[in-house]
Amino acid sequence: MPEEAGGPALGPTLDEWLKAREETRAHLGTRPAAASQEWAQRLADLLATETSWQAQYTELIGRDIPPRRFPTSNR
Repeated sequence: MPEEAGGPALGPTLDEWLKAREETRAHLGTRPAAASQEWAQRLADLLATETSWQAQYTELIGRDIPPRRFPTSNR
């Protein structure tokens, strides 16, 4: 199914998901000995962003796979 003009596209969505994943990884590398509320909040925000991009990416892939949704995991 072709991507709608102006709508989400696989390439940029994947790029943003991987960027969000890298930002999360980098933040985890800054973990202080005793995690602060601010550090934990930033991690929660980063993980939510990463999850959102992942969901959008898998939804886009699912549009091309009958029955027009991403398959559920067997795990």
